[in-house]
Amino acid sequence: MNKLSISTVVLLDGGLGQEINRRSKQDKSHPLWSVEVMMNEPDLVVQVHKEFLEAGARVLCPNNYTATPLRLRKFDLESRLDEIHEQAFSLLDEAIAKADVDRKDISKMGCLPPLAASYVASEAPSYRESYEQYSKLVEVQQPFVDGFLVETMSNLTEIRAVIDVLKSVNEPIYLSLTLMDDGSNRLRSGESLRMALDFLVEQSVDACLINCSVPESISTALPLIAGSGLKFGAYANGFTSVEGLSGGATVDVLERRTDLAPEAYYAYVLEWIDGGAEIIGGCCEISPAHISFLKKSLSSRGIDCTKLL
Repeated sequence: MNKLSISTVVLLDGGLGQEINRRSKQDKSHPLWSVEVMMNEPDLVVQVHKEFLEAGARVLCPNNYTATPLRLRKFDLESRLDEIHEQAFSLLDEAIAKADVDRKDISKMGCLPPLAASYVASEAPSYRESYEQYSKLVEVQQPFVDGFLVETMSNLTEIRAVIDVLKSVNEPIYLSLTLMDDGSNRLRSGESLRMALDFLVEQSVDACLINCSVPESISTALPLIAGSGLKFGAYANGFTSVEGLSGGATVDVLERRTDLAPEAYYAYVLEWIDGGAEIIGGCCEISPAHISFLKKSLSSRGIDCTKLL
């Protein structure tokens, strides 16, 4: 058994929102996804956080991915923005206490997601509106967090806006891109990964990641990111395709892969780490069982998974 060249990795949690949504008692998913579940089944949110912590994840985000001003506005909930985010952090804190994990051993990260849709870049607002909305999201989360994780960025307009906001408040920039699943090294907007990387290098971001893309596309893209000189990492999803999630559809239209058990996902992760990835985790359909297998298997290879952002 060869020991990998990297001796420490940051271990994120997995597909928090999808795990919460999948376990809920609801008959069908809501466009607000796991935020809607949180309003009705808060104990379920605590349980899923707790399981990811017990699996070994030490960098966690709250359950607030769809709680953007733009998404909440569609359901007349924008006035509850602060309340919803505060509830998400309160439930994460409750899970930390129940898991009996020392707070100093955890990075609690705020979540800065796509403002309108995860995979449909054409729905992204203008730079000006994006800047205003990301400013609100940073303001409401900043009292509770150690930093921010920018997730599932599909287009350069939102990328520029969120970077400018984080720079304005002197926060580190850990930014994750989502790519087309055809191995073309393009953002879901059609913009090239190389062009995005050139911009991220110019902006001196602290890390570039890829998330909520199939692991095959991540494996194709990571060598290009490695060549940029940026710290990098990845956390894939376990969907067969995200093509159906457009035009207000819910995750009920998406299908879970049957070939991505913890052992199979671990094989991809080993490849990424061997290529220099330092930040690892899972996105939609990557469960606590996957994260537990990663933690145990990487530890058996002498890799410390307790590093924090």
